[in-house]
Amino acid sequence: MTPKEIFWMACDSTERQRAEYGPFRTRAEAETEARRLGFNFLVRYEHVLGEQEKVQEVRSIFIELPSASVEPAEAARKFYTRCAACGEAATHQEAWQAEVWADIHEFEHTRHRVRLFEQTRAEGLKEIGNWREAG
Repeated sequence: MTPKEIFWMACDSTERQRAEYGPFRTRAEAETEARRLGFNFLVRYEHVLGEQEKVQEVRSIFIELPSASVEPAEAARKFYTRCAACGEAATHQEAWQAEVWADIHEFEHTRHRVRLFEQTRAEGLKEIGNWREAG
């Protein structure tokens, strides 16, 4: 039997350009981390080893995780603020937290302008323009 080295990665898609996190020795570790990160897939990498333990072949097996529960859109939403002047940024769970952070930053730094971004799993990251005037 050909010796194999097996490890697991958490990943966000099966596309060529994907985010991966790991490696993990067991599927359970990778699955736990994938769920924490909101990733829907695992990749099992098998390295077939030859002489002197050199990698001869790499096999990738994608496994789609069953969704434990469908999260409401509100739970999967995050807000990001970033100052256009100095680049300082922060992540927020609630919109009001982003507004408070922006108010403090703009008060402490004259002529700085904070931009607001919203990220959802369905729509990705998008800027909320004129968010100071809305409301």
